Amino acid sequence: MSSLFAEAQQMAGTQLKKVRWALGISGVLSIALGVVIIIWPNISLFSLVIVFGAFTFARGVVGLVTAMSSSMKEGRGWLIASSLASIVVGLVVFFYTDMSALALLYVIGAYAIVFGIIEIGGAFWLPLMGGGDRLLLTLTGFLSIVFGIIMFAKPGAGALAVLALIAAYAIVVGVAELVVAIGGERLLKSASRSFSAAGEPQTSH
Repeated sequence: MSSLFAEAQQMAGTQLKKVRWALGISGVLSIALGVVIIIWPNISLFSLVIVFGAFTFARGVVGLVTAMSSSMKEGRGWLIASSLASIVVGLVVFFYTDMSALALLYVIGAYAIVFGIIEIGGAFWLPLMGGGDRLLLTLTGFLSIVFGIIMFAKPGAGALAVLALIAAYAIVVGVAELVVAIGGERLLKSASRSFSAAGEPQTSH
């Protein structure tokens, strides 16, 4: 019986690692999108469409491959839904590379809102360990929804302001996903231990 329990525990740990890897890769892709926009502030509309399409499509493929190659049950539907949404947006952007700047902002806004809703769902459905990771994922989802609403409410803002907002959003979301992927509570506890150790008086020998 104990060996069966150990085997089940090991399998659950493997599935959790796959979910964390998918989140981590998505986070890296999101940060990469933000960095590209920052170092390329005069990016053309066509290039921005291609970069955004590649970003969403790649995120979707990573998540879908993880979901299909995993036997996990908890959170699998969430991962598939999230991945398919990203792939669909990526394909739409690729098929309409001649879209206007306004249309692109609406697409980005819609994607952010849908992504935010799915992210909040993931905080409850994904097999994550610890309330800290779930809280961070929930806050990321709300941030994404707010960003999407701003895209719809202020589509006529200056190009540089919009690019800066997109870059900031992508980097913040990417960092949050990386923290969850690594294990936010584990990082917090490690930092707390390091801080406590640094504060302890050194004993002389």
